[in-house]
Amino acid sequence: MPDDPTPHADDGGGRCPWCLGSALYVDYHDNEWGVPCRDERALFEMLVLEGAQAGLSWITILKRREAYRRLFHRFEPTRLATFDAADVERLVLVPDIVRHRAKIAAVAGNARALLKMHESGETLSDLVWGFVDGEPLQNRPVSMAEVPASTAASTALGRELKARGFAFVGPTIAYAFMQAAGLVNDHLDGCPRRAAVAALAGAGGGVEPGGAVRKTTSGP
Repeated sequence: MPDDPTPHADDGGGRCPWCLGSALYVDYHDNEWGVPCRDERALFEMLVLEGAQAGLSWITILKRREAYRRLFHRFEPTRLATFDAADVERLVLVPDIVRHRAKIAAVAGNARALLKMHESGETLSDLVWGFVDGEPLQNRPVSMAEVPASTAASTALGRELKARGFAFVGPTIAYAFMQAAGLVNDHLDGCPRRAAVAALAGAGGGVEPGGAVRKTTSGP
């Protein structure tokens, strides 16, 4: 899950405390985090960026997300799969992203792993949603202490992704991905987004490529 900043006296309207203190974080919390996503490209972007976060705070990645989108061709796998060692060395020198050679190289490797799935008639969406039987898990944590860093499902998902050639997909990264993509609803009980996100589960809502929230006429 995103990192929990220093506690604030203001309760932020009952929002999950990890988003307080940053307008960028609040916007992400209010419009993206936990919204069920089944869009293939958006899911791939989320998975890659969660991997980029490893060992860092999520705000570090969120501030650089537009740069990632620009430099990595908006996470179009067919373009990323062609990246080679020269591309990695070029991107390591760009200060707009996390300059971690292995994480940058993993983007191309993950794109190739995704394309291999597509060639076999599989999708990332079907694979990851299969670990929650196709429906978001509706948790009701009362405090941040009740939100796990990983679960048996995220461990299994990470193992499956790794077996298919994906990198930076350990249990903790996989669970953060599950939270971000709405496979689990970990908004705290009392947070106004908890019920809103739960209502999207069967209403056709989701996240469009680029992070915009999509709602159908049947949505809230």
